[in-house]
Amino acid sequence: MSVDHADPGTGTSGPSAPAPSGIRVAILDTDSGFIQVLSKRLENMGWPHRVLATGVPLDQLVAMRLNAVVIDLACLGPEGWAYLERVCDAMPGLGVVVCTGRSSVAQRVRGLRLGADDWVTKPCHPEELIARVEAVARRRRRAEARQDVPARVVGEIEIRADQFQAFVAGRSVDLTRREFELIELLASAAGQVLQREEVYQRVWGYAMAHGDRSVDVFVRKLRKKLERASPGWRYIHTHFGIGYRFAAEPAGASLDADHAVELARAGEAFSADAPIAVGKALAVAPDHRGPAARAADAAIAELTGDRALTGAWHPPV
Repeated sequence: MSVDHADPGTGTSGPSAPAPSGIRVAILDTDSGFIQVLSKRLENMGWPHRVLATGVPLDQLVAMRLNAVVIDLACLGPEGWAYLERVCDAMPGLGVVVCTGRSSVAQRVRGLRLGADDWVTKPCHPEELIARVEAVARRRRRAEARQDVPARVVGEIEIRADQFQAFVAGRSVDLTRREFELIELLASAAGQVLQREEVYQRVWGYAMAHGDRSVDVFVRKLRKKLERASPGWRYIHTHFGIGYRFAAEPAGASLDADHAVELARAGEAFSADAPIAVGKALAVAPDHRGPAARAADAAIAELTGDRALTGAWHPPV
């Protein structure tokens, strides 16, 4: 059962009360000492806030008209991950900061991939947590400003910032929030190549750690959804060692290079038979001796570290 506290900045807990200045935030935590220190600081800043002892139904969370929520996954037990995912999917405009005890890299990565905007490890200074909530709220305000932006149409894809979704012939592509942020960023580049590091910085909000493949994972998921919804076109094009470009091109024109990357990135038998596997994917393309061949060679060299394999896959003339 949740414990709802009145907004200190308003003196009322009703969801229809006028929103005061400051960021309206909910704190889902049971650490009384931490809550006391954080609440006092928020009161001094004039931020209306509520303290929740457990996860409340999503409709109640929506009614609170929050700008951000701080969640300690530990107080939710085994259901914490599922609750985090539901909140992020159902409320794309809400800033979500996980503030919990010691965690592994795998746990932090999981939380961010489920849709959390930031992750703070306890014990932490209240000022740092507040600064991170402010940063998340700023990004959300910029996102809200996009609601007046007209729909962007690329090929058969209609990208609607006001709905955080993409459509093909009126049917939703069923993108998650993070996938939408990714397609919106790529499409806004108007055909220019965006580096992986830049994509990570602008979508995730902080610098990419060495070896982090989050961008590649999300691009792969997004690409599959787009190709399933619009099979006659290819939208996301890989530039090896650099990043990605978004442009609508007929499927036959870009099947070669991009699908070579998908085989490689998916880790499909990158052994001595890997060049042959890639070659089979490329053999259907009419230009297997041209740019596609060079792209596949680059992929093989990058992923195997063995440039001696390049060219081995090429089908006979």
